Amino acid sequence: MPESASRPRHFSMVREFHLADFFTLGNAACGVGAILLAMLFMAGGERVHFLLAAALAPAAFICDVLDGRIARARHQHSALGRELDSLSDVISFGMAPAALGFAAGLQGGWDAAALIYFVCCGVSRLARFNVTAEELATDASGKVKYFEGTPIPTSVVLTGILALAGWQGRLGDGIWGGVADLGPWDLHPIALLFVLSGSLMISKTLRIPKF
Repeated sequence: MPESASRPRHFSMVREFHLADFFTLGNAACGVGAILLAMLFMAGGERVHFLLAAALAPAAFICDVLDGRIARARHQHSALGRELDSLSDVISFGMAPAALGFAAGLQGGWDAAALIYFVCCGVSRLARFNVTAEELATDASGKVKYFEGTPIPTSVVLTGILALAGWQGRLGDGIWGGVADLGPWDLHPIALLFVLSGSLMISKTLRIPKF
């Protein structure tokens, strides 16, 4: 009896998936693929794996743009879609850039702190947006007119910088900016870009128009 009673709920959840949600899942798949390729690069040292991981960032970004446009065009907004989008963004634009940075050579103690800070800022930014989206909406359509702080997909800029470094063979000990010995840990100055990106994401004074 409990099994049969729960079955309609499962079927109901499946019916709640829309076309846009599959593009959202494509976004997540690109992020997971990027993380796995970064790990593969660290294991084997094949630079092509690093470049492929970086290439999945714009692919994830395209999926992220398309899912929103499709949802608006088909008038299929849902709480499920919003949660899928946030979870996918954490993977593709939070964890994946951090994994790529680590694979590129940002492996000092201060580097790790910068990468962790970046991901935590991304998670906080998405959670805050989900909670305050209704308050930020300014018309009857419920559409948000601006972002507080930079959207997390802007981390594709970081991935692009790392991709260029990888293309030029400037990974590991040869990464741009070198390394500084600061107290107990090392810091690669390029890791500060992750700190900057994270800080901009959680800014409450920076307002970005949403098109």
